[in-house]
Amino acid sequence: MQKYIRPISVITSLLIVGVLGYLSIEVLGNYGWTVFLISPFLTGFIPVYWVSRSSKMDLTGSYLLGLSTLLLAALGLLVFAIEGLVCIIMGLPIFVLCNMLGAYLGFKLNQKKWLQTKTLGLILILISISTLSFDYVNEPKDLIPVRTSVIVHAPIDEVWENVVTFDKIEEPTDWLFKTGISYPTDATIEGHGVGAIRYCNFTTGSFVEPITTWNAPTLLQFDVAKQPTPMNEFNPFWDVAPKHLDGYFVSHKGQFKLNKIDDNTTELEGTTWYTVDITPELYWKTWSDFIIHRIHKRVLNHIKLESEG
Repeated sequence: MQKYIRPISVITSLLIVGVLGYLSIEVLGNYGWTVFLISPFLTGFIPVYWVSRSSKMDLTGSYLLGLSTLLLAALGLLVFAIEGLVCIIMGLPIFVLCNMLGAYLGFKLNQKKWLQTKTLGLILILISISTLSFDYVNEPKDLIPVRTSVIVHAPIDEVWENVVTFDKIEEPTDWLFKTGISYPTDATIEGHGVGAIRYCNFTTGSFVEPITTWNAPTLLQFDVAKQPTPMNEFNPFWDVAPKHLDGYFVSHKGQFKLNKIDDNTTELEGTTWYTVDITPELYWKTWSDFIIHRIHKRVLNHIKLESEG
């Protein structure tokens, strides 16, 4: 029986985090602490704690067991068409950190004999229920602004014309847009002034942007009435469409602000206000800010080139 403890502990860990993930995502509709912190923690903690109770294991072996279990969990997400490769890679830093913390605590608890197994199991159950509840009631409230600017060596009126609409942008060379993340291709408009509808077209669809402020040639503001899928997720086995691609990142409004520096120099600033309904917000905000900046740069640099002609 001793030789089966390791595989049994790993399988049990995967089943437990699978149930937690199902409850969090499919039942409660949340990508939060349970998915990104508790689940990877348990893939490190459970097998290490279980195995080290019945056999001798050093800290390095504990880390290896925990990370192996985490790798199997990630592979399961791909094989069962639950998630895509890019999003798993984006989550790896926080997954690995929580997993190694779990492996460390599993190892140390057996070394010190601090808690009985039944007591520890009850604590883990309570923590899991608490994070599920927290994820369920936690809603994003504040709009997150992302601002990017460039200097354009052209008159402000010429820059304005290329802000309102712009022709097709060349295919990207940026590695980020080779991963499946949606990127802008061109922009068109129906109407003129406040109430006009601007369409910023991306590879996955169009942002529909009713104009709310038209102060030519200094300020163009708009709401976002509709937005496309943020990316085409890649999975080496299947076509997948994870739930987090629909409604968990929402762009609410944006603006272009132009500042005349001199007759032939203009500062052009683009801003997007958005919410991200994935926690921990600080971690995923870092990724989304990075991506939005790259999208801004693609548009602003194109406007710069068109205006400088």
